[in-house]
Amino acid sequence: MLKSLNIITPVWNDAPEPWQLSFQDGASPSFEGIVELHDQIMFYLVIILFGVSWMLSSVIFNFGSNQNKIVYKYHNHGTLIELIWTITPALVLIAIAFPSFKLLYLMDEVIDPAMTIKALGHQWYWSYEYSDFVNEDGESIEFDSYLVPTDELEEGQLRLLEVDNRVVVPVGTHIRFIVTGKNIIGCPY
Repeated sequence: MLKSLNIITPVWNDAPEPWQLSFQDGASPSFEGIVELHDQIMFYLVIILFGVSWMLSSVIFNFGSNQNKIVYKYHNHGTLIELIWTITPALVLIAIAFPSFKLLYLMDEVIDPAMTIKALGHQWYWSYEYSDFVNEDGESIEFDSYLVPTDELEEGQLRLLEVDNRVVVPVGTHIRFIVTGKNIIGCPY
């Protein structure tokens, strides 16, 4: 009964939903900033898409070969339009750069982490190492994490997000992730 209410799940009710069109809820202020930057850039992209589509369609319909046989035969200078298509992209890049650099500098905050986790991406799995903790032999704790195959998923588990060994991290502490790849990473999850 509790499982049907979706109260007891390993992801605490914050998981992707089928046909979801946006990001999951953020767990840090950095991710909230990334989502806000994404939304701002998408706003600019939509305006550019509609503007370019409108200009292209108006040129096609107004200056097609069947409209005028001789179209501006003696017109050879377009200084104004050249200024517009040079300055407009520069302004768009500046409008994107300032919030981007602000977010980049805010994310570059150096805090002494409580623990360090090394994540090594292999072609179809991940290896993790808790370098700050050691086992009985004096070695750091290491393990591999593989995706659970689709045919082995149980009810309520998420396809392409369930693994056999999960990374466990404490809540409310600063953690340093060192992420690198050993091979071509074919499984980004």
